[in-house]
Amino acid sequence: MGTEESKKRPLVFAYYVTGHGFGHATRVVEVARNLILAGHDVHVVTGAPDFVFTSEIQSPRLFLRKVLLDCGAVQADALTVDRLASLEKYSETAVVPRASILATEVLWLKSIKADFVVSDVVPVACRAAADAGIPSVCITNFSWDFIYAEYVMAAGNHHRSIVWQIAEDYSHCEFLIRLPGYCPMPAFRDIIDVPLVVRRLHKYRKEVRKELGIGEDVKVVILNFGGQPAGWKLKEEYLPTGWLCLVCGASESQQLPPNFIKLAKNAYTPDIMAASDCMLGKIGYGTVSEALAYRLPFVFVRRDYFNEEPFLRNMLEYYQGGVEMIRRDLLTGHWRPYLERAMTLNPCYEGGTNGGEVAARILQDTAYGKNYTLDKLSGPRRLRDAIVLGYQLQRVPGRDLCIPDWYANAESELGLRTGSPTAVTAENNSLTDSYPQDFEILHGDFLGLSDTLSFLKSLAGLDALVDSPTKTGKHSIRERKAAAGLFNWEEDIFVARAPGRLDVMGGIADYSGSLVLQMPIREACHVAVQKIHPSKQRLWKHALARQQARGQGPTPVLQIVSYGSELSNRGPTFDMDLSDFLEGDEPITYEKARQYFARDPSQRWAAYVAGTVLVLMKELGICFENSISLLVSSAVPEGKGVSSSASVEVASMSAIAAAHGLNISPRELALLCQKVENHVVGAPCGVMDQMTSACGEANKLLAMVCQPAEVLGLVDIPGHIRVWGIDSGIRHSVGGADYGSVRIGAFMGREIVKSIASTLLSESRLANGSSPDESEEGGVELLEAEASLDYLCNLSPHRYEAMYAKMLPESILGESFVEKYTDHRDPVTTIDKTRNYGVRAAARHPIYENFRVKAFKALLTSATSDDQLNALGELLYQCHYSYGDCGLGSDGTNRLVQLVQEMQHSKASKSGEGTLYGAKITGGGSGGTVCVIGRNSLKSSEQILEIQRRYKAATGYLPILFEGSSPGAGKFGYLRIRRRSPPKQN
Repeated sequence: MGTEESKKRPLVFAYYVTGHGFGHATRVVEVARNLILAGHDVHVVTGAPDFVFTSEIQSPRLFLRKVLLDCGAVQADALTVDRLASLEKYSETAVVPRASILATEVLWLKSIKADFVVSDVVPVACRAAADAGIPSVCITNFSWDFIYAEYVMAAGNHHRSIVWQIAEDYSHCEFLIRLPGYCPMPAFRDIIDVPLVVRRLHKYRKEVRKELGIGEDVKVVILNFGGQPAGWKLKEEYLPTGWLCLVCGASESQQLPPNFIKLAKNAYTPDIMAASDCMLGKIGYGTVSEALAYRLPFVFVRRDYFNEEPFLRNMLEYYQGGVEMIRRDLLTGHWRPYLERAMTLNPCYEGGTNGGEVAARILQDTAYGKNYTLDKLSGPRRLRDAIVLGYQLQRVPGRDLCIPDWYANAESELGLRTGSPTAVTAENNSLTDSYPQDFEILHGDFLGLSDTLSFLKSLAGLDALVDSPTKTGKHSIRERKAAAGLFNWEEDIFVARAPGRLDVMGGIADYSGSLVLQMPIREACHVAVQKIHPSKQRLWKHALARQQARGQGPTPVLQIVSYGSELSNRGPTFDMDLSDFLEGDEPITYEKARQYFARDPSQRWAAYVAGTVLVLMKELGICFENSISLLVSSAVPEGKGVSSSASVEVASMSAIAAAHGLNISPRELALLCQKVENHVVGAPCGVMDQMTSACGEANKLLAMVCQPAEVLGLVDIPGHIRVWGIDSGIRHSVGGADYGSVRIGAFMGREIVKSIASTLLSESRLANGSSPDESEEGGVELLEAEASLDYLCNLSPHRYEAMYAKMLPESILGESFVEKYTDHRDPVTTIDKTRNYGVRAAARHPIYENFRVKAFKALLTSATSDDQLNALGELLYQCHYSYGDCGLGSDGTNRLVQLVQEMQHSKASKSGEGTLYGAKITGGGSGGTVCVIGRNSLKSSEQILEIQRRYKAATGYLPILFEGSSPGAGKFGYLRIRRRSPPKQN
């Protein structure tokens, strides 16, 4: 752990392990191993078998003490927890003999001269440490007060004191080292987040398979339940033909079919997992963390009454690593569809897996006196956790745990999203988790995208809300009720999906014709559309009343529901008569449309969605004779500079086009969506956002010359390079004054360059007559091109510096510019004559940015080297500071870029291989997200984590991390779906 620490005296750690299952003991092994490697003694207090520790740690510094100080959850079988028995057993184990336990443990801690107590996650150990005057820390993803709280509700209030006593014991800890997939834990004063704690591999896949006599072409599932359901007999037909099953925890007397192999009790599970093709088991920290780490698809079966599970399940499903099997199918052997579905998964966890090393370092440093915690954020975090714990205490028995959106979004688990993404676990999930069985897909393919599957499942649950209005899922009651009455389930529904984008290079230079490189991100917007005859449309009451008041029959109406309104302080619904878009037989002007949507600020958002209808009417002459019902559900966060608006526009227009049989190419659709934002919304954006959302492909950069939208192709990101987006927490808006004024300044600069070039051209012709010599002819041609310059980016940097840089004004008053040049010739912005506009920096930026993007693109295909990475990073830095010169920087984005530089130039990075190489503000600037480029390595992820921690320490805001990618709307296409008829009753 470093040379400085090696000079300090060895420490003595007392490590208490809960009696609940082997998973806790196995993760303790990894932390203890790293502590011992650092030269410290570790006394482990556990009820687990010796081999769990000694198979991994062979050292005289490891001491095992067989004592059990808690009991965890008492299980009737591998899948069922006995709540009352758990409380009674805990009372018997830890409450009744409490005084004796405390006295014994205090004496023992003093006898071994313990310097530090670690608990996973034994409550009384924390109190014993406090009584002995020894600091303590817990390492866990859940605490027993949270787990037992639900048991108390079932067993009666006379057990409530157990929960309070456990919480009080935990409160004696210095802090909590919190693992990914965590539950609310309000008892702890402070927290430090670490990556996944997983055991290391001892053997390669081929070696393990050879030892077991299994060929490489054989599909293998590991059965890992930590014991098996009572009365369960495995049968040969449970497995698909040619498969083998490796069984953990089978009894010696258990007879297995020939395609099932019994593993030794001391078999090293991580090696077996890594040699398998998928795992079948129950969810626990050990199984989930190691499945994610080894990218092993996990077919899981839920446990009753163990409330750690929903948080771990969220994490597993978020990284596309899980398929849920219903218990009935497990016990009756209907395994085949689940195992075959697991083989189609591509688990995508790329976060840290060195939590054991990180936790050990924190323990060591804390014992030596270093302070890791920051008290100012403790109160809000504990309040959030306490409120969720209150939800847990009040929920209806028998229902699964609902994780509120604001809790799941409050901290994105180290910024690496290894915690609990926003989701609500549904009741009675089965194989429908892996395929949308509620709908018949008549056209298209959802491409295995988990967010699309979740959207379809959410859509399927809408009609049930009519009968059960309390089941509102993760969206607000108002949103879900409105959406429940939106569709006619006997008619087809069309679904489109469009992702947000990360601006890797190009940014605001798009409106000046630059080459840009953009990556579609994982987060996307889904839109469901139904075209329906007005007489069949399910109108909201107020819309129906509006029609009746006019004394007319059914007329075409546009109804929109947008999820997420509570997060954005806006109305969740919007409706209008489509005739409002007409004046006589012609569509209204864009100016009138802007005024129409500006009438109610809470519904101004509808311009992004309904505006697509008007643009199709005006630009393509489409006549909408039917009603349109439309549901918008976007996971692209607003105001982060990742094109949330473009994803909504592209998804909306794609779905509407599909519903009306319009064949619009992705490029043309992107240009139409730009018109929505420019002319209907009134935001002066370029076209790169819409083009990336429409034309992008997963894990590739879209290369496009914005003149106006020439797609050059897709650029592969080399395997050794990785790109992240880090949100500054400062809201970004392309409709803001800064972006618009810089755009106006750039267009002013173009007109001034053209004017100067025209003057120089006239002077040249007068001086040289009608027949200039050959050397002068080239200069004349350049001046002719520059005098009619369409895009600033067509002016090279050297020509700019040689001919125009010194002649452009630093700034100019709007009135002065109009008097001299008449107009800046930008169709989407208007000059304010009373305002002063920066010109030189605004014009210089796109000219140099176009050159930087071309260099960046060329470097991506060059030989792999540190020089390549350093050059790519330097281009990002130059872009960032050029944004600042234009006035589009912000304190938050500057701080993030500075943190990347500090990390890049630290002694640790210089002494080894550098990992982070550059960063820049993105999109329209003035806040939003920073793009970071680095080496694709574990160390890079750790450094990103450290940047997030430092940013949070400085600002109080934990940045959201954008990583991963997904296909654009064109690649996704559209789904045409129809609700399946319920089965007939006999």
